[in-house]
Amino acid sequence: MRRTLTRLLGRPLGAALAATVMLGLLTAVPASPGAVSAEPVAASESTATVFYHTKTKNWSSYRLHYAPDGGSWTTVPGVLMEAACTDWVKQTVSLGSASGLAATFNNGSGVWDNNAGKNYALGTGTITVRDGAVAHSDPCAGTEPEPSPGPGDSHTASVYYSTATVGWTTTNLHYRPTGGAWTTVPGVGMEAACTGWVKKSVALGTATTLQATFNNGSGVWDNNNGSDYTLPSGLSTVKDRKVTAGAKDPCAAEEPDTEAPTAPTKVTADAGGVAVVLTWDPSTDDRGVTKYQVTRTGGTRGTAVTDVGSTVFSDTGLEERTAYSYTVKAVDAAGNVSAASAAATATTGEKPTAPASGKPLGTDPRKDPIYFVLTARFEDGDTYNNRGGSQHTKSGNAANDDPMFRGDFKGLVDKLDYIKGLGMSAVWITPVVLNRSDYDYHGYHGYDFYEVDSRLESAGASYQDLINAAHAKGMKIYQDVVYNHSSRWGARGLFTPKVYGVRDTQWSWYYDERNDGFEYDGLTVEPKSGKSYYTGDLWSTAEPSGNTCVNWGTPTQHTSPEGYRIYNCQWPNPTSGMFPKAVYHDCWIGNWEGEDSRSCWLHDDLADFNTESAPVQNYLIGAYNKYIDMGVDGFRVDTAVHVPRTTWNRRFLPAIQERVTQQFGAEAAKNFFVFGEVAAFVNDKWNRGSVNHSAQFFTWKERREYSADDGKAALEMYDYEQRQGTGSQPTSDNAFLNGNTYHAPDHSEFSGMNVIDMRMHMNFGDAGNAYHNGKDSDDSYNDATYNVVYVDSHDYGPDKSSERYAGGTDAWAENMSLMWTFRGIPTLYYGSEIEFRAGKKIDCGPSCPLESTGRAYFGGHLAGDVKASDFSKVSSASGAVADTLSKPLVKHVQRLNEIRRAVPALQMGQYSTEGISGSMAYKRRYTDAASGTDSFALVTVSGGATYTGIPNGTYKDAVTGDTKVVTGGTLAVTAPGKGNLRVYVLDLGGRNAAPGKIGTAGTYLK
Repeated sequence: MRRTLTRLLGRPLGAALAATVMLGLLTAVPASPGAVSAEPVAASESTATVFYHTKTKNWSSYRLHYAPDGGSWTTVPGVLMEAACTDWVKQTVSLGSASGLAATFNNGSGVWDNNAGKNYALGTGTITVRDGAVAHSDPCAGTEPEPSPGPGDSHTASVYYSTATVGWTTTNLHYRPTGGAWTTVPGVGMEAACTGWVKKSVALGTATTLQATFNNGSGVWDNNNGSDYTLPSGLSTVKDRKVTAGAKDPCAAEEPDTEAPTAPTKVTADAGGVAVVLTWDPSTDDRGVTKYQVTRTGGTRGTAVTDVGSTVFSDTGLEERTAYSYTVKAVDAAGNVSAASAAATATTGEKPTAPASGKPLGTDPRKDPIYFVLTARFEDGDTYNNRGGSQHTKSGNAANDDPMFRGDFKGLVDKLDYIKGLGMSAVWITPVVLNRSDYDYHGYHGYDFYEVDSRLESAGASYQDLINAAHAKGMKIYQDVVYNHSSRWGARGLFTPKVYGVRDTQWSWYYDERNDGFEYDGLTVEPKSGKSYYTGDLWSTAEPSGNTCVNWGTPTQHTSPEGYRIYNCQWPNPTSGMFPKAVYHDCWIGNWEGEDSRSCWLHDDLADFNTESAPVQNYLIGAYNKYIDMGVDGFRVDTAVHVPRTTWNRRFLPAIQERVTQQFGAEAAKNFFVFGEVAAFVNDKWNRGSVNHSAQFFTWKERREYSADDGKAALEMYDYEQRQGTGSQPTSDNAFLNGNTYHAPDHSEFSGMNVIDMRMHMNFGDAGNAYHNGKDSDDSYNDATYNVVYVDSHDYGPDKSSERYAGGTDAWAENMSLMWTFRGIPTLYYGSEIEFRAGKKIDCGPSCPLESTGRAYFGGHLAGDVKASDFSKVSSASGAVADTLSKPLVKHVQRLNEIRRAVPALQMGQYSTEGISGSMAYKRRYTDAASGTDSFALVTVSGGATYTGIPNGTYKDAVTGDTKVVTGGTLAVTAPGKGNLRVYVLDLGGRNAAPGKIGTAGTYLK
């Protein structure tokens, strides 16, 4: 997601850059947390004892990343430093024959002190580093040691340690009674106590506490981030670095849960037509709420009770003009039920005349190649809803007679046959909700999430009409959705600020005269101003009552681009108090690889929702339930990385599954396709070593329990997973064959969100690079066969390029051959089939005409009539669209889709490169006993390949029809050439017979 940024207030970016200036920091895998060395330093070697002043950074953990002069750097993040004395940590390192070392320091989680990018040059002996200054002294000299224990009573400590999250099979306790000596590394073995726990009882003598660390006997340590654990005598537990003194035995039989949750509060019911949206604040429980029971009374159908997993319930299909009453109860895992909430009532209106709701097609999403369109830039079916907005002239769009809102649903309905004729069976469209900003055609500045933007709809071509029309052609609609932010004008129905001002002679051009009888919808022209982009509801001539914005109306030192004085509260600002903390976060992003990237504003056009608060969650869940009910087939999730995974896994993803199941059944829910944008602009497996900011991370459930408070849980999860690091993340073989055999995938730990394959996208400078990078990451996704794969988009080209892909037609053909046969779902950005606007800047906001960018209007290439008789089959075409359909890449895409549609292994199959030579060569298989499907294919893209250890039998190439009989488990294929392909399918007879040659040879695939 790259937004149209019209005004950008300066903010410091130093924190975001700090982690990128060091050698090796982008690709090295961090060492296990808490790793320590037990190796003694040889007497003949040079050593350096490095002391670092903790008050310089106030980190919770300190690591020394170093290289002896002329030697190699340690593995990032380096070695853990140990406590020395108050305000100092230290580490002694061996330098061999070196006379010094280069050094940096970090907190183990990506925050560094590297001497402003120059690294520290240190010598040998005792060295101190304090606030950037290097000296030679021992800052801890003269400190008094702890007194030795004397005779007295003997104490015992019983220590229980949780292994549930570290996953160790062996656990040692390395300890010393306070004031005594440490055990010999690695310590004493702990014994199994019960599932997830080990224990050890140790004698303390006269000491009443002990210092302790834990390890797995193989060099992996938990030493409390370098601080060690202090444990008392008696029974104590250590779980996820939390010490509980005087704890109950965690292995004792748990007392039965007899405590009921609290009753839900703030239950509200809002009616619209014959539907009611019910929301409430979460209940609390000593062991956690598992569901809610909603009881409805009223109407002629009697009382209805519905179980709900979230705090939003959308009740549809009710009787007209009827009063309904709702109460809610909370239920915990033991079946304890809370008291009922206070009743909330609502009265329905008349049944709307909109088209009947659709129903998702509900088939496996991997079968459906995706065509991605910016609806407002694709095809203009109705000029009445065209709107240019306040930037129409400034942008240069007016000179081209090219309003930003030009394409619409009517145009898309009219050209569904063009998309079907390409062979694409899913259409990803940009957000449909009512937007509001100076330049909002793209849809990512949502203002009313419950309303479809009027600039996209027409009589007979509503959003519902589009969904129904696509389904009638066997095509899916994937709706782009935004959970992370609203427009800078807020979100109608949740919070819209009314404190903007001052409207003086300078600002009257921007803030229109108030008209209390007018409501903004993006389309309707307000009569006083003559504008559809009316702003009269967003300013005050005097400070409004209840204002929370600090220093309202006082002038600042800033001016607008036009030179007008900006007053406080003239422009959105998260730190001004303009937006309530319960609804919006109140900070600017400072570190794009840090936790604040998930909890701060990205830009002043993108007001960052507090997604961890119940009111926001209820608002968004209720809004997107509406579109689920309309029958959309899936959601593309914008800015997914900027919402904590705990919030996705606890709230939003379960709510999606629950609603689809409730409306359309479990099979439809299983195939409702959710794929997230986790923007990672790097070429390595993990995004700068940060698991929380890597795409694959979001495909997994949580691995442990966190606080019941969503805000606290987000921070706990972030800290925990960053400490676990890249080497301790879950892995999966769901995308891989076992030899030549397909195996049932294990989706038990799947979060519910699939992702865009950002690593392949970033590496699509050429197909081979994308392929090798892509498959290198596949073991860290829950199931990479669901990855959405594209070359470029409305945001970026490969390697974070700001231009649409311009690698040439042959390269495009090769990219497509890979995408359509490798694991994942091939996706094409509108116009790429004719290299539309190749090399043009994708987006420049209102600073240049849209016509000159990669988001230009495409309709000129679609003029005329087109009819598709089937996928990849055009029965008739005339005018410009006929010329478009004759282009070589169009023919290539059509045939690739024919081949992929005929070979199930290419759609849903697992893959392997075992026993295969060739630069882009692999085997794929998909087996489904229920349907009797078994499909096995050998693929090579561009280059030659030899396959060994494959099943014997007859193989037929889907491109040329060539037949090869394998008797010794080996098949060799000569290179087909760039942009070409070979797909040898094993003939298994019956319904699994190899299809032979599919389609007609063209410039490519010949």
